[in-house]
Amino acid sequence: MAISPKLLTDGESVVVDTRTHPKAIILPAIVLVVSLAAAIYLDRKIGNGVASLVVWVLALIVIAWWSVRPFLSWLTATYTVTNRRLITREGLVARRGHDIPLMRISDVAFDQGILDRMLGCGTLVISDASTHGSVRLHDIPEVESVQRTLLDLLGNLHDAPRTDDGA
Repeated sequence: MAISPKLLTDGESVVVDTRTHPKAIILPAIVLVVSLAAAIYLDRKIGNGVASLVVWVLALIVIAWWSVRPFLSWLTATYTVTNRRLITREGLVARRGHDIPLMRISDVAFDQGILDRMLGCGTLVISDASTHGSVRLHDIPEVESVQRTLLDLLGNLHDAPRTDDGA
């Protein structure tokens, strides 16, 4: 799951590497089970023939769209915090990524609903000093721990002694 070391700069190290909480694939798993059960039931009810083939084709379409696609999205999305930046990557064939240097992050907050608290995840809200405003990373496992880690990194970044060559 870790980001490729070739994407890191000299002296950069991974602090947190995670993906969306597995709760994101609970609904696709339910759709998979229900679709298979319905297809098997209808196949037994209808018997052999074209109607049976239509049932299985429809079941495969539903499974591909509402189970396989969300699972692959979950599998390929990663969120990495290094000692220098926040890196988000997603996509199987076409990849999308977003890097935010830690120096540009102005605020780190989180949101947790009741279900999120029970499952130990939440939404991490990262505000940066750009015109884009904020980035919301949904269903981050152990979101409070990730928030504290980011705040520690930001505190160390801002507390580091600066070298002024011209003064």
